Amino acid sequence: MPITSTEPKARRMNLHSMREGGLIVIILAICIAMSFASPYFMTWGNVKAMMLSFAVDGIVVVGMTILLIVGGIDLSVGSVVCLSMTVSGSLFLAGAAPWLASIGGIAAAALVGVCMGLCVTMVGLSYFITSLAFMVIARGLSMLITQGTPLSLFTLPPTFKFIGQGTIEGVPFVIVIFVVIALIFDVLLRRATVFRRFLYTGSNEQAARYSGINVKRVKFGATVLCSGLAGLAGVIYMARFGSATPTFGVGMELNVIAAAVIGGASLNGGSGSILGAVLGVALLSIVSSSLLLLDVSVYWQDMIRGCILLAAVAADHFMQKRKA
Repeated sequence: MPITSTEPKARRMNLHSMREGGLIVIILAICIAMSFASPYFMTWGNVKAMMLSFAVDGIVVVGMTILLIVGGIDLSVGSVVCLSMTVSGSLFLAGAAPWLASIGGIAAAALVGVCMGLCVTMVGLSYFITSLAFMVIARGLSMLITQGTPLSLFTLPPTFKFIGQGTIEGVPFVIVIFVVIALIFDVLLRRATVFRRFLYTGSNEQAARYSGINVKRVKFGATVLCSGLAGLAGVIYMARFGSATPTFGVGMELNVIAAAVIGGASLNGGSGSILGAVLGVALLSIVSSSLLLLDVSVYWQDMIRGCILLAAVAADHFMQKRKA
């Protein structure tokens, strides 16, 4: 049985190591090549810009990776990030303290996760259809709250703006937050029994149920966690930009899912790691920066990113066949 057998576990770890090692080699190869192709690529300013571009999205990728491991998927994360921003911004403009407004935004995002989790676990709807519906609902709520108008939050106090704009010894605080969150969930996923249930459930749902795992509770928890982390990302984005735009995050779900899959998370569940997800989101950021520095047309950039996602899915399919 996959839960107790050490052989499949060892094979899974080897596959993860191969995937992560391969990503590190690819990232290093691109960095070396780009350092010759452009004198601006390895400058501190460009490196910081790349890290800033993937740090907050990376928080959402962590949640998406855990949900993919369970066997789910969430197409609503971009809209949920936006909903968190608009709810927090509206509460702040209504007179709430920024920290209290932020809690309200994260709670709104988590509530979306609760509703999705109930639809999946209690009603039996699929993750794809449910999250697709909530992608539209969350976006509609953002439009309704803001009446389609961006919220200007220039009166946010400097202590709050520090979350998105501050630095520690020259390193943006956003990156520090991302690294801490990634480390925490990486350790939890590797060591904590509760989090190992995500892997067991995604590997073989029926076997996990027979072994005493409450599969519905595990899937519900992963869904709420994914939405909650998207809500946290929304608050950070609000602090970074000092505004809340009801159109923010359109298309974010594709980049987030692509990063998680490139990092080794399987669309069939039961496989993935936080380290791989971090490498995946870093790779996408490096590729985007490289294409920009090489002055590649934005239309070609989208096609290249699509090809990278296709290659990642093909690699996932190949690894699934090896596991079988």
